[in-house]
Amino acid sequence: MAEERVERRLSAILAADVAGYSRLMGADEEGTLAALKALRKSLFDPKIAEHRGRIVKTAGDGALVEFASAVDAVRCAMEIQRAVAERNTDIPADRRIEFRIGINVGDIIIDEDDIYGDGVNIAARVEPLAWPGAICLSDNAYQHIKGKLVLDVSDMGEQQLKNIAQPVRVYGLRLSGAATKSAPALPLPDKPSIAVLPFQNMSGDPEQDYFADGVVEDIITALSRFRHLFVIARNSSFTYKGRAVDVKQVGRELGVRYVLEGSVRKAGTRVRIAAQLIDAISGHHVWVERYDRDLVDIFSVQDEMTERVAGAIEPEVLKIESGRVATRSTTNLSAWDLVRQGTWHFHQVTPTGHARARELFREAIKLDAKLPDSHIWLARVSAGIVAFGWSDRPQDDLREGLQAAHVAIQLDERDPYSHYALAIISVFSNALEQAARAAEEAVEISPSFALGHFVLGLSRLFSGNAADAIGCIERGLRLNPYDPQNFVWLNLLALAFYFADQKEKALQTAIRASKIRPTWLPTLETLALCYATLDRMEEARECAKQMSKLERPNGDLFALLKIHNPQWSEIMSTMLRKAGWQE
Repeated sequence: MAEERVERRLSAILAADVAGYSRLMGADEEGTLAALKALRKSLFDPKIAEHRGRIVKTAGDGALVEFASAVDAVRCAMEIQRAVAERNTDIPADRRIEFRIGINVGDIIIDEDDIYGDGVNIAARVEPLAWPGAICLSDNAYQHIKGKLVLDVSDMGEQQLKNIAQPVRVYGLRLSGAATKSAPALPLPDKPSIAVLPFQNMSGDPEQDYFADGVVEDIITALSRFRHLFVIARNSSFTYKGRAVDVKQVGRELGVRYVLEGSVRKAGTRVRIAAQLIDAISGHHVWVERYDRDLVDIFSVQDEMTERVAGAIEPEVLKIESGRVATRSTTNLSAWDLVRQGTWHFHQVTPTGHARARELFREAIKLDAKLPDSHIWLARVSAGIVAFGWSDRPQDDLREGLQAAHVAIQLDERDPYSHYALAIISVFSNALEQAARAAEEAVEISPSFALGHFVLGLSRLFSGNAADAIGCIERGLRLNPYDPQNFVWLNLLALAFYFADQKEKALQTAIRASKIRPTWLPTLETLALCYATLDRMEEARECAKQMSKLERPNGDLFALLKIHNPQWSEIMSTMLRKAGWQE
């Protein structure tokens, strides 16, 4: 019997999926599905047809498309990404639908309407390496379009892709022409300033993201110890994670002169870190370095990089503050790795994430009780679990957090995070004087420590010193301008303005907070308070009407404010009743 002949052909394969799809669905399942369907109907499918592509299949948030021409595939991908970026300009960052796209050219097997083979598999494996809103090309795809299109590409090196025998060289495609709405430029501070962007995980394994993030967090922490540097906080830097960025734009948005970016690849007991320091005004590279080391040398690499950054930005800094780089007190890499995993879970800001983070921090302490980071993060996660209302035994959790914070200070009294940990856990333990002293120590050690300024403002506000709280919170916001949680701090700043008898400023600040999170009840509460006080009763009643539809969130700092200051609480209640609000 004659052997059945397999049909093959050479094709360009485009694989796409939605970045952060599970998170988007968890936040708003129906809205996400509706938005994705609308994008496919009005943009994705028409663009593919326009460039003579064939949609092979779609599944959930993913799509597989075949093109006869690599040029058509890349042009189609670029137009899709630019159009999606245009649509996203007025959508909050945490609600945007952004595609990752991977393209490969290879031999495929055709089976009725479906396609198979390494040509397809490589496209599917290259796609997750792309940042949201960006495109990755295999070497085969790049060679087919090289010289035929004007592109801004970066060589990402050889990647070991899952279930692909040989390494594949991958190229990242930046869309410099993508339409984006820039935030207003912030003025440069009066000292050398820097933002450290999230390093790209080049390991080909998304589960290694925590490691790349941990390397960057350590560098930010070390740089923050230099009193003569202005260092943007971690949460603002990480809003650029997974995005193809224009360094000059980052400099304008964050108000810094320098930007550090790079990549991390961890394979077995080896780690490769590539970094480049860029002048965000000129766009010129100040230095570029690559470190190939054993994993046990990760601490020395971080310290060396920190010193090089500080020395390149301002040579006098190292002469003045040569002892500021952290001295590592652990040789237990496993404990450090557990802490890095825990911080990744912590930053998900979910009940399960905080619970898992706490387990990991406790495990790290068992492995190395002399590692300050383990105790610092145990204190922070304990405060978070209580603050968000996720604790079954809040007093026990606060007690554990306080003990961990005191141990952290004993282990490293020059670490600003140790004092911050004590400050934040003290706020929720109703020990405001202790919180203020610890916060003051944190910002004395590190003037660029945003969290220290925030918690100092918080403790002063809760203690009834509204005027003194204003400068602290404003300083924290300048160091951390794009933290996704800034609506909380803007609300507190609005209350500080209100009780410092600056009612109009309070209203304008509350409006800023509401633009970030318009349906958060405390935001509406502050707006109603301000509107009623200023006799703008129509707006006040509208806020009260919206408030009636919402539940009070867990972790309500405003409830603490009322506990600490009954007089202010009565003023707030009176104004809210005037607005028509009935608790």
